[in-house]
Amino acid sequence: MALLALGINHKTASVSVREKVAFAPEQMADALGQACRLAHLKEVAILSTCNRTELYCSTELEGTRALLEWLGSYHHLDPDELQACSYAHWDQEAAQHMMRVACGLDSLVLGEPQILGQLKSSYAVAQRAGVVSAQLGRLFQQTFAVAKKVRTDTAIGENPVSVAYASVSLAQHIFSDLSQSKALLIGAGETIELVARHLSEAGVKQMTVANRTLVRAETLAAEFDARAILLGDIPEALEDADIVISSTASQLPILGKGAVESALKKRKHRPVFMVDIAVPRDIEHEVAELDDVYLYTVDDLKEVIEENVRSRESAACEAETLVAAGAMEFIRQLRSLGAVETVTALRQQAEQLRDSELNKALRQLNNGKDAATVLNNLARGLTNKLIHNPTVQLRKASAEGRDDYLEVAQGLYQLSPNVKED
Repeated sequence: MALLALGINHKTASVSVREKVAFAPEQMADALGQACRLAHLKEVAILSTCNRTELYCSTELEGTRALLEWLGSYHHLDPDELQACSYAHWDQEAAQHMMRVACGLDSLVLGEPQILGQLKSSYAVAQRAGVVSAQLGRLFQQTFAVAKKVRTDTAIGENPVSVAYASVSLAQHIFSDLSQSKALLIGAGETIELVARHLSEAGVKQMTVANRTLVRAETLAAEFDARAILLGDIPEALEDADIVISSTASQLPILGKGAVESALKKRKHRPVFMVDIAVPRDIEHEVAELDDVYLYTVDDLKEVIEENVRSRESAACEAETLVAAGAMEFIRQLRSLGAVETVTALRQQAEQLRDSELNKALRQLNNGKDAATVLNNLARGLTNKLIHNPTVQLRKASAEGRDDYLEVAQGLYQLSPNVKED
């Protein structure tokens, strides 16, 4: 049974293609069942995110055509179009690919942690659908173990590599406990939404969103139980703001030195952390001259991010080594499972021979035969029967020139054929 990882991601396909092959959560159970039936899979799990759609399979198929045809049929796409932007990994490479994905080594943002949670969810969904068993189940468990080791033993996830995350990370250096801090976010676009999410995760409970249009501010504020205001209300909101992060498309500064200076007096000079992510800048550069203001621009953040990217790239090398070792160990374990049935049959055969000889010996003892003679006969008879079949097969193999049989036997029984008995 082969392992296959088939997918399309941000490196191989545009967003217009990726969105066509994405699976909605409500589609998953049906899709998993269809994949097993129509693509002739033994096991399957589907990972579907904004950057990738991947199918992890246990299959007897030798190629990917059947799976691509099913995927194309499900999403009403040409299989040839999918093949042109897809990739396929088999067996150890498939295992290694899944582990790289789980560790964030294949992500758009190197080392990002969200993908591991998404992979765990895909496994849980496949389990509920009853389409994951021994082989894929072991692969997922080994993958999660490797991802945990990578997170524990390397620094791949320690340093922020996005502007939003870097902003919040810097805030944590200024304020020891963000749960006691109040934040004012200027703008309501994607970057500010990410900032709000990171602030919320860092413990900030009181946020205000200021925007040119109140409706958009209210929409974003509702997601984080925040307050929504217009840009014109910023001077009043500044008095309570410990953290100010701004990202708008304004061509002129929104926040001037005078407004900040006035707010500082009302705050009795309690420090304010400010990040201006906008280009052109939203906050006048003269604000940085004020005492008790820690103002960072997007250029300052870029330096932090570039340094952190270099740090993550160094950690990624360590992570790749752990992933490669994890994939090799998984394949080794998987291969060892192939010997289970053979070992079981060998043990059963040996036990039958043992029982047969033992019963014969017990009958002889009951008939009054000398115990020493019985034991000698038992040992000799058991030895002869245990080695009879291997001896016959080895002589036959030797006669046919099958030296490989002889070498295997020497390894199995740890024999030294050149050593002669005295």
